[in-house]
Amino acid sequence: MSQPEICPQVRTSHRLRYNRQPKEKALSNGSRRPVAAGNWKMNLLRRDAEALCQGLCAGLDTELATDIVLFPTATLLATVARQIQGSPIALGGQDLHPDASGAHTGDVSGPQLADAGCGWVLCGHSERRQDHGESDVLIGSKARAATDHGLLPLICVGESRDERRAEQTFAVLRRQLTAALAEKPASFEIAYEPIWAIGTGEVATPELAQRAHAFLRQTLTELVGEERAATTRVLYGGSANPSNVADLIVQRDIDGFLVGGASLDSGKFLDIIGACARHQS
Repeated sequence: MSQPEICPQVRTSHRLRYNRQPKEKALSNGSRRPVAAGNWKMNLLRRDAEALCQGLCAGLDTELATDIVLFPTATLLATVARQIQGSPIALGGQDLHPDASGAHTGDVSGPQLADAGCGWVLCGHSERRQDHGESDVLIGSKARAATDHGLLPLICVGESRDERRAEQTFAVLRRQLTAALAEKPASFEIAYEPIWAIGTGEVATPELAQRAHAFLRQTLTELVGEERAATTRVLYGGSANPSNVADLIVQRDIDGFLVGGASLDSGKFLDIIGACARHQS
């Protein structure tokens, strides 16, 4: 499989205006500040990361009403932090250990992520659940550890193809979300990532995605109350790309995107950021 083009030349049309106004969230996604989050997964070397960040920063100025977050692999955190300094782009870790320190070879802690310049962290991404056997309970502990150390967890939930075919989508989402919030993290955002759509080129229809997002918001209402549920941002994370985000972002309960492959291309990611910003304006 061919790799995505890394940081193509930024076109003039990609110049986006960034608005640093504080987040204002309400009952409709037009009032919740959207998020464009790029999950680089296990991709890029330092030179690639530098070029990609430079392309993104060159395409942004200071009046775009969208939060932008990059989640590079741990070895690139310092590189990305340097490149985005002074820009509107925030930094996040792809995972964290629930403990603040200790004999956990290969893991990274909340304090270490914060020390590297992170403000966000992914918790419960489907690839962590599948490849590393992470349980719902462990993900709840990670979400709480994140907020204990000043990080904003982006909690990922989503069903497999078999679970969808068995009509278990809502049961899976309720189970995962309930466990993720069991330890009462002080703050959080949510990403719905239907596993069957990740990296496959498939994407949930806007109507199907909206139903899942609406269910998550209703479940949040039951778990944390109506006010907090109304202000929590719920991102879509299943093969989001420039060709489908415009139809998704207009849905009432979709507040942005957790982007995989398309975030490795500065032009494509800027297009996605632009779609979020246009909907917000």
